[in-house]
Amino acid sequence: MPDNKTLLITRKMPRAVNERASQTYDVRGNEADTLYDSASLVKRSDGADGLLICQNNLLDAATINALPESVKIAACYTAGYEHVDVAAAAARGLIVTNSPDAVTIPTAEIALLLMLGAARRGAEADRMVREGRWSGWHTEFMIGAGLDGRRLGIIGMGRIGQAIATRARAFGMEIHYHNRSQVSPADEAGATWHKTAEGLLANADILSLNCPLTDETRNFLDAQRIALLPEGAIVINTSRGDVIDDDALISALKSGRISAAGLDVFRGEPALNPGYAGLPNTFLTPHIGSSTREGRNGMGYQALDNLDAYFAGRPPPNRVA
Repeated sequence: MPDNKTLLITRKMPRAVNERASQTYDVRGNEADTLYDSASLVKRSDGADGLLICQNNLLDAATINALPESVKIAACYTAGYEHVDVAAAAARGLIVTNSPDAVTIPTAEIALLLMLGAARRGAEADRMVREGRWSGWHTEFMIGAGLDGRRLGIIGMGRIGQAIATRARAFGMEIHYHNRSQVSPADEAGATWHKTAEGLLANADILSLNCPLTDETRNFLDAQRIALLPEGAIVINTSRGDVIDDDALISALKSGRISAAGLDVFRGEPALNPGYAGLPNTFLTPHIGSSTREGRNGMGYQALDNLDAYFAGRPPPNRVA
């Protein structure tokens, strides 16, 4: 690119990402890491050619239509892009891309942490030791559930779902999944496809939610679907908090219908539904699925790959609008 384009980066980025961006673009950064509201984002975009945005930067129709004409592309730092009105972007001619690859392995690892933490009562055990309530050993002490031989049901057999399945097999788990379409035999690797989500749920001793947030998946796990899970099932969520009906899951956790839950994402985060906090059978992490150095750098690199391709006149590899 003979002339440097101006790039607005809306949140503080890892140093390596900033260094790479600065080699190619005139960067307007956000070292204070202030969360821009719509008006601030539009104002700071004046004269910019592209945006590098995060999941808490809302690009709704009003914001998109108010952006300066100079802005031609918005590259999401995240795999999810539900914070962008893609229809409004398409209507305006704004290119939108996401960064799905770098989050795969770290998110799959967190899913396994959540499974183990929920199944083996990890949060309870940690608190017991820290609070000095550990009084000794006996044969029924802190009995949890093992993973070996359990049926893992995966909703959403994309990159992350497949990476979770690969790791779960090492624990001796039997893999079942529901996806809009059956994946290839190589990607399936012996897993059992269920054409309907309801068919999967009846075969999920542990349910892992890995679907994108859409109108169809919002409140997916409600009371009716919880009732289809085997008694004492475990629920894991590394997708988006809004795919779960919190009241329904909290009720099931209180009653024991669901024996435990491991959650990394929450509706309205960073706020937490207070119903989860007091439950001993929840293992909760603060949306750290992608939180490895490799993951966070890789997300930025992929966003820049998309920007580089667009400004060089090539199709961005991860275009979603």
